[in-house]
Amino acid sequence: MAEDVSEQSKSVVDQVMDGIIHQIISGELTPGAKLPTEMELCRQFGAGRNSVREAVKKLQAYGILYIRRADGTFVSETYNRKMLDPMLYSLILQNNNWKDFVELRAVIDIGTLNIIVQREDIGTFLPELYRTYGELSAELHGPEPSLERTLELDMKFHSRIASASNNPMLETITEYITLLTLPSRRETTKRVMESGEIDNFVELHRKLLNVIETHDTSRIVQAVQDHYVYWK
Repeated sequence: MAEDVSEQSKSVVDQVMDGIIHQIISGELTPGAKLPTEMELCRQFGAGRNSVREAVKKLQAYGILYIRRADGTFVSETYNRKMLDPMLYSLILQNNNWKDFVELRAVIDIGTLNIIVQREDIGTFLPELYRTYGELSAELHGPEPSLERTLELDMKFHSRIASASNNPMLETITEYITLLTLPSRRETTKRVMESGEIDNFVELHRKLLNVIETHDTSRIVQAVQDHYVYWK
């Protein structure tokens, strides 16, 4: 009789997934290594074939494993943004409020800036950052500033900062957190535009650029905290 991958057996699937991931983390399975055969995995984890297949299928979907036809299943050698999807989606399922996300994003921004200011080649990305900053300033100081265009440029600004870290995982996390905080950011930006705080809002972006340009690690935390003042 075929094994039923039902609610009862889902925990078995999770155990197989955890076991394979543990082997990758511990170095038993290295990037590029071929996964043991299906029967060997069944023996290792005391699981049925259907559970093993389901576990391997999920790890493929996450980009952790990949199949090479006629050769077998292998551990991925390169980072794939899908690897972070389960972890980041769990943030949504926890129903955290927007303040939790803002705090998380602030922590990520501080870490990102610490990485960037240590780069010696800031001249390769700083002009693009200033260009985006200029577009944001021009939009907000225009005769009829658009809320949606302002949000788009603000996202572009922070996305460029994340890209400057040269860390694809950090870029992915930043992108997700930016999207998750979009509703509160929209309300905050609207409030700023209606209250006449545009000059200060723009200046806070310039301060982030100044920290990067001067490689001033001592001002990173304050610059990020100031940047989020309107979300308190």
